[in-house]
Amino acid sequence: MEFNTEVIEKALPIVTEYGLDILGAVVTLIVGWIIAGWARNATVRWLSRIPNMDATLVPFLATIFRVAILTIVVVAVLNQFGVETTSIIALLGAAGLAVGLALQGTLSNIASGVMLLMLRPFKIGEYVEAGSASGTVVQIGLFSTELRKPDGVYLAVPNSTIANEAIVNYSRNPTRRVSTIVSISYDDDIEGASQVLLDVMNANEGVLADPEPIVLVGAMGASSVDLTMRCWAVSDDSWGIGFELTKQSKLAIEAAGYSIPFPQQDVHIIPSSSGGDSIPGHG
Repeated sequence: MEFNTEVIEKALPIVTEYGLDILGAVVTLIVGWIIAGWARNATVRWLSRIPNMDATLVPFLATIFRVAILTIVVVAVLNQFGVETTSIIALLGAAGLAVGLALQGTLSNIASGVMLLMLRPFKIGEYVEAGSASGTVVQIGLFSTELRKPDGVYLAVPNSTIANEAIVNYSRNPTRRVSTIVSISYDDDIEGASQVLLDVMNANEGVLADPEPIVLVGAMGASSVDLTMRCWAVSDDSWGIGFELTKQSKLAIEAAGYSIPFPQQDVHIIPSSSGGDSIPGHG
């Protein structure tokens, strides 16, 4: 009995002095844990409402937010007990810096992925080109963007690589211009051939009437006159229409009696003063 009384007498000042701090620390931890969980769920709901937000990125960002809140709560509890938190904060900063340096390539891909999702220079289903990579966007992931090349080959490109390149989006605008070059002989009638090619474009149902299709003299080649067919089509149909116009223009230009010349070179033999034929410089 005397032992219990002595223990109580020694413990009573400690409980009186630190009891409120311990109770406050427990309450702070519980409240902080609840707030962190609520903040994570709220972040998931908010990010899920953003159009085209990658489903992989949502829980990742929400978890980072929750861990950040719990870290602040733990530091606040330690500070309540008189623990010097300056050194702890400095240690956390140094650890974060070390992790950042070790994972700078990975973090760069994550940051680039976030920027791609926010700025949205492309979305799933669009055909894009970034540097040497091109294809239809399948998924914008946390570390890389998945593309499907025209021949069906899978291609994964790091997000930082795409973000640092000029992005060409072939599907973003609803219409695209289609250009096809057809060569005719110098002896052929340019106006007549142009009308034939214009008829080919007007006969194609995929060619838009506005802007109006036109035929231009694109270049005077070494052995041909190059006519450029220009028309507009819906972006999704533009490649197929381009192939079809190339085929139909060849058939139509030949059926109309115009020729598609092959590369050729004229060689002139200059007679030598001795009366024989020779090549200049080899008499």
